[in-house]
Amino acid sequence: MADDPYKALGLGKNASQDDIKRAYRRIAKTDHPDLNPDPAAHERFKAASTAYDLLKDPEQRARFDRGEIDAQGQERPQRHYYREYAEQGDNPYRQPHGFDDLSDVFSDLFGGRAGGGRRGGARSFDMRGPDQRFTLEIDFMTAARGGSTRITMPDGAVLEVRIPEGAHDGQVIRLRGKGGPGMGNGEPGDALLTLIVAEDPDWKRDGNDIETTLPITIDEAVLGGKVEAPTIDGPVMLTIPRGASSGQKLRLKGRGIKGADGRRGDQHVVLKIVMPPRIDDELARFVENWRQNHAYDPRRGR
Repeated sequence: MADDPYKALGLGKNASQDDIKRAYRRIAKTDHPDLNPDPAAHERFKAASTAYDLLKDPEQRARFDRGEIDAQGQERPQRHYYREYAEQGDNPYRQPHGFDDLSDVFSDLFGGRAGGGRRGGARSFDMRGPDQRFTLEIDFMTAARGGSTRITMPDGAVLEVRIPEGAHDGQVIRLRGKGGPGMGNGEPGDALLTLIVAEDPDWKRDGNDIETTLPITIDEAVLGGKVEAPTIDGPVMLTIPRGASSGQKLRLKGRGIKGADGRRGDQHVVLKIVMPPRIDDELARFVENWRQNHAYDPRRGR
């Protein structure tokens, strides 16, 4: 599976971007180390995280499908040009057979470079440490408004991670120097945190627009008025039009998520008429009398 990100997510190559997202969320909910201590589940989760990080970007996914990058997102090396030169008989700097391959292997693995020193006829290597990938689940409001959270790394170190305002599902936060240790004098790699935004029962997100449902009473629907509505910045007063219906949407411009360009999306408020907890005789008589002269059929023509 390490060489096939599609298999790591249980998908075929014709999967849509939504399929990829849903598959990753499904695996994260069952195999995340915080939820499932089974070592096999941990390995499945690591493989799925690496696969999702590669395939969630359509451009990067296309490059993988064309064979330009490998399953880790690294450029596929074109070693044969160097090897052809190194194997020429008149090359005074030709390395012992196979050494150039070994150097390439270390470079591919650690993203570093070979050092120039020798000890006992062998070259020493100063190589950057490998990047390490993790998943961090955050709630809807933290993603929308930004904030910070503490995480514990595998080595026991506790880090404060800043979540940017408007963070989205699948976004990767890079913690420089917090990955695997380097070789020799090489610098450590980075820690890459893939964000999972937990579903919220009260809020839905579509790009930078958000949606919430607002309950209103019968009299508010009939007569209209001003009611308090929640936003990600706190409550505001919203005008309910006279004769409002359930399912009707009202827009609060600029009350959505802040985008990369600094502009905010909109908030859509879906109205829901809620009946009183008990229909008393007075209300029933009023509606009966009203219906005698004002009956109407909202289902007609549907």
